[in-house]
Formats: sequence, C-alpha cells, structure tokens
Amino acid sequence: MFNRLFGFNRRAFSSLSEQEVLALAISSEEDDARIYRAYADGLSDDYPHSAAMFEDMAEEEDRHRASLIELHRQRFGERIPLIRREHVRGYYQRRPDWLMRPLGLETVRAQAALMEEEAQRFYIEAAKRTADAATRKLLGDLAAAEQKHESLAEHLSEKHLGTDAREEEARTEQRQFILTYVQPGLAGLMDGSVSTLAPIFAAAFATGDTWQTFLVGLAASIGAGISMGFTEVASDDGVISGRGSPIKRGLTTGIMTTLGGLGHALPYLIPDFWTATTIAIIVVFFELWAIAFIQNRYMETPWSRATFQVVLGGALVFAAGMLIGNA
Repeated sequence: MFNRLFGFNRRAFSSLSEQEVLALAISSEEDDARIYRAYADGLSDDYPHSAAMFEDMAEEEDRHRASLIELHRQRFGERIPLIRREHVRGYYQRRPDWLMRPLGLETVRAQAALMEEEAQRFYIEAAKRTADAATRKLLGDLAAAEQKHESLAEHLSEKHLGTDAREEEARTEQRQFILTYVQPGLAGLMDGSVSTLAPIFAAAFATGDTWQTFLVGLAASIGAGISMGFTEVASDDGVISGRGSPIKRGLTTGIMTTLGGLGHALPYLIPDFWTATTIAIIVVFFELWAIAFIQNRYMETPWSRATFQVVLGGALVFAAGMLIGNA
C-alpha cells in the first residue's frame, strides 16, 4: 500500500520505450472514447443533443486509436504491451464517470476540455521521445488534432445544438438545478427559519438567559436539520420524479434547515438580552424576505403570495413564541 500511495511501483515516463509510449497512447485513446460514450449515456435522457455530440467525439478518439494501432502493427507487430495511465508515474489521470454522476452539462464540457488539453501535452512529450519519422509525424499530428478538438467541439456543437436545442437543454438544466438544490434548500430554509422561531423566542422570554436561549436554538436547529435531511432522503429516491440524487437533496435540505435556525440563534451569544433579541428579530426579518425572494426568483411564486405565505406565517410563529414565553 505504501508503494501504491507514493507511486514507487510505477514507471517514469522517461523510462518508456517507443513501443511502450505507443501502447500507452493506444490505451489512453481507448479510455477517452469510453469516457465520452459514458458521458453520452449519462446525458442521453435529459440532454440528447449534447449526448450526440459526445458520441461524435468518441468516434474521433476511435479513429485516433485505429491510426496508432496501425502504426504499432507496422513497427512492432501485432502484440501491444499492456500499459495504462496508472502504470506511469506522474501521468495524467481520468476520473471515472460514475464519480461525476448525475452528469451536468458544464461539468462534462469542462472535463472534456481538460481531457483534450492533457492528451495534447502527452503527444507533444511522446513525439520528443521517438527518432522514427513516421511515429514522430503521427504523434505530432495527434497533438495538433487534440489542440483542434476545441474547434471540433464547437463544430459538433453547431451540428447538434441549434438555437432551439440549446434553449431546450438550458431549460432542462435549470429545472434539474431547481429540483435537486433550490427546492430542497428552500424547504429546509423555510422549516429552519420558521419552525425554530417559537422555541427560540419562547425560551428567550421565558428565561431571559441568552446562553440558555442559544442552547435551545442550537439544539432545535441541529435536530431539525438532521430530521429534515433524513426525511428528504427517505421520501424520494429521485428515479421516478427526476429530482436527482437523494443524498445531495438530503444534504442540501439538512444544511439549509440548520442554517435557517442558527441565523436567529447565534445572536444569543451576546450576553445582553435585549441587544441579542433585537439583532435576532432583525435577522428573522431578513431571513423571511430572503425566502420570499427565492420563491419569487426560482419557483416563480408571485411576490404577493410569497410575502403572504412566508412573512405572515413567520410573524404568527414569532408571536406564538413570545406569547408562550411570557405566559
């Protein structure tokens, strides 16, 4: 394990023979084609036009691999040494596509650009290490091809992604972002901000002790965050609803619930009761208006309804807390 961690069981790139460099290029092109096809598979349901673009890019990698295999056959014969990225110290690595799921358009496009840049650097270095004119020419051509892949991506983008397709995929991506992050986060923020108002302000006016009030707020916020997070995870696996990863939704809901409660609990770290309470009320005011803004901005809820639902509801809960605390 120590050797694997520090790369002591890997070869230095400078120690590779020309045949091994060629074999490494072949395996790298094969891996890249598989990654592009995995991207295409991951995007096919929601972004079919971008999926078609990545299929074309995979075919381009296949053509590169075929050229390299033919050159290897001419120079070294039929048997290609088994050498991959993980066998070479300091060689660029690829992240498995399953680590990046669910796939987002910007994520895979950025990763594809990085892949082409790394492949170009490899071919430039590989070309320096061969004295054979045909091999050097092919590697140089492949370096140039990788450099042009940005233009190829633009060409394929124009081919597969017309104006209507771009707008359609942009709407789909926006919808997925809302379903996976905004909606769960908004639910958590509302629950954390509103549901903890009563216990925090009831404790404040019942005890007049800022430290005890802070502890009540801290417990209520963390408890609500854990409860809401697990509820979100258990309520929907996202397969049928298309709401995305339950883990991401659960974390978003739990974190936002906790933050919503802590917002007006933290002021009670201030020893003076009325100073802490005044700041907490101001924080609540901004929290409720922030929730109304998010509803209007992302959920397209009219301002009047968002204000009525959130601000009026929060005011009622706040009043309940004060009345109970003073009872």
